[in-house]
Amino acid sequence: KNLKSSQLLQASVNKLNVKQQHSFPWVATVLAGVLITTIVVDVIGNLLVIVSVFRNRKLRKAGNAFVVSLAFADLVVAIYPYPLVLTAIFHNGWIAGYIHCQISGFLMGLSVIGSIFNITGIAINRYCYICHNLKYDKVFSSSNTMCYVMLVWTLTILAIVPNWFVESLQYDPRVYSCTFAQSVSSLYTITVVVVHFILPMSIVTYCYLRIWILVIQVRRRVKPDSRPKIKPHDLRNFLTMFVVFVLFAVCWAPLNLIGLVVALDSRLSRAIPEWLFTASYFMAYFNSCLNAVIYGVLNHNFRKEYKRIVLIIFKILCFTEKFLVETMITRSPGCAWISPTYCDKLWLKSLLAFHLSKGYSVRLLVVH
Repeated sequence: KNLKSSQLLQASVNKLNVKQQHSFPWVATVLAGVLITTIVVDVIGNLLVIVSVFRNRKLRKAGNAFVVSLAFADLVVAIYPYPLVLTAIFHNGWIAGYIHCQISGFLMGLSVIGSIFNITGIAINRYCYICHNLKYDKVFSSSNTMCYVMLVWTLTILAIVPNWFVESLQYDPRVYSCTFAQSVSSLYTITVVVVHFILPMSIVTYCYLRIWILVIQVRRRVKPDSRPKIKPHDLRNFLTMFVVFVLFAVCWAPLNLIGLVVALDSRLSRAIPEWLFTASYFMAYFNSCLNAVIYGVLNHNFRKEYKRIVLIIFKILCFTEKFLVETMITRSPGCAWISPTYCDKLWLKSLLAFHLSKGYSVRLLVVH
């Protein structure tokens, strides 16, 4: 069965790539640039998010378990599926084979559904924290929250498994990806869009709408000299998560809308421009790198922790370079080569003065 599927995959790739090679040759360059940017920002940003939560006591709250889980979901696609898509762009076709195609499609589905369910979890968490504050500590205790995160991933896996039974994970040369084929089954596509996107987004919308109503009511009723019911930092945290939700909805809505339209009337698939279909996919892909940036821009604690982590990495690089230079000088004292890429000027001056006083010939390599 795998051999037959692999042959069908390759046949479809060869057939469809012939047409693709003659349409918009600049598209591949643009898509590759978008995907490379997405991968780099995704990996660096989401690693910063995960490390920040584990390092910073202020960020180590029960609610941020969903934030770490969401960062992991975004990180999954940048490590495996996106590099394979990038390879397909460079080779103008899928060269990784059937097994990698299925794994890539599975992980993409796992990432997007995991992201949706985690965003839903974040919204419910924020709703309980702001609108039902007295019950929050009991409902979202540390142990309960970990159970909720495990439930999110269990539901995610259960949601993605049916794709293998309906054989909907296929290579699409328009987006250079092995992904969910919307044309396989109209009923299944409608079910996927409703259960995996519309229903969770409706729950999130309800939660955030209730929070906005409460915020507006509190702001109207509060007196200048009284203590506000909602603390400023809680409001900022809510706004951060709200922006995460809005951007996710904006990035993923076009693709889901296209899938729903095609499922309701397959004849409309021919009316959808190829550029719109491709743009909707890469908008969705690009979303995986945005959350970490949003946290850094809107959340003070994340921003401070990002800076600390970068500073630590800088110091490690500086220490490593100093160690390498000193080792090099020790082994070849007659002629020392120093490359002050990361090192501070005071250390460099003292090092030069010391070795010149010993009569060593020091050659300085400055790397710009």
